[in-house]
Amino acid sequence: MSVAIEPIKPLIGGVVHVDKARLGDDDVVETIRAALEGRGVLVFPRIDLSNQEQRDFTDRLGGARQKSIVKVPGFDAGAEDVYKITLDKKLNTEPDYVLGTFFWHVDGVMIDNVIPKAGVLSARGLPSSGGSTEFANLYAAYERLPEDEKRQLEALRAIHSIEASLRPAFGSTPKERADYYRSMSQPVENPLVWTHPDGRKSLLIGTHADGVVGWPGPHGRSLLWRLMQWAAQPDFVYTHRWQVGDLLIWDNEGLMHRVVPYTDEGRVMHRTQIAGHNKPGRLASPEALARMGELS
Repeated sequence: MSVAIEPIKPLIGGVVHVDKARLGDDDVVETIRAALEGRGVLVFPRIDLSNQEQRDFTDRLGGARQKSIVKVPGFDAGAEDVYKITLDKKLNTEPDYVLGTFFWHVDGVMIDNVIPKAGVLSARGLPSSGGSTEFANLYAAYERLPEDEKRQLEALRAIHSIEASLRPAFGSTPKERADYYRSMSQPVENPLVWTHPDGRKSLLIGTHADGVVGWPGPHGRSLLWRLMQWAAQPDFVYTHRWQVGDLLIWDNEGLMHRVVPYTDEGRVMHRTQIAGHNKPGRLASPEALARMGELS
C-alpha cells in the first residue's frame, strides 16, 4: 500500500503516511478522499509542498479549486488561488480576517454562495508562541445530541453574517468597519442542522451565527453559544501544533475551526480550497433580521 492513514483520536483526525512523489496516484487520491470523509481532518507531516504542488494536489483531490478574490489582502496575483494567512503588514494590510480566525468558524458560510468543500493549509512560517489550529467535528457533535434536541434543532435556521464573525475580535465593532462588512455581503439564513447530499447531518454553527430565525436575539444567541460549547468538547476536537512544511486538509462542510491566538508576524500559512457544490443557505429576510433585534 502506497499510503496509510493513522487515526489521531476516535472521532477526529488522521495522519497520512505517503511519499510526496505518490500524491497524485489514483489509489492515493481515492484513499485520502475516503479518509477525509471519515476522519474530518488529515495531517501530512512536513511534506513541504510548493505553491504549485499544493494547487495541483488541491485540484487532484477536488476536481476544481475555489477561485480567489484577489482584492482581499493576502491574495497575490503571482500565486493564483493561494491565500496567505498572516499578520505580516507587508502581506496583509487588513488584519481583521486573520484576527477573526481566533474564533470558531466555517469558511464561507456567512456569504450567499456555495460553501468551499475543503481547506488545504500549509505552514510556511511559525510564531514563537501560539498559532496552533483547532478543529471540531460538527457531524459527531450532532450525532451525540439527545434525540429530542436533534428534532428541535432540525426545525431551526440561523442567521450568519461577516459582521458577526468579526465582532469578537473588536468587542464593539467601529461603525466604519461594520458598514464595510455589511457592504461585502448581506446576512444569510442557514439550517442549524445541515443534511448533506449523502444523508449525513452536521451542525452548522460558529461565531458568525448571530441569531435564530423567529427567535428574539438573546434567546437565539444563547442557544448558538451553548451549541458551540457542546461541539468544542475534547472528544470532538483535534488541535494541530504546526511544524514548518506541514500540510493539513479539513472537511470545511462538516468541521469548524479556530486558531490559538498569536501576535508574531512571522506566522505565514498558505491556503487553497477545494470548490464546493452545496449551498445550504439563502439571504436572510428583513423580517428575520428585525425579529433578531428584539429582546423578548
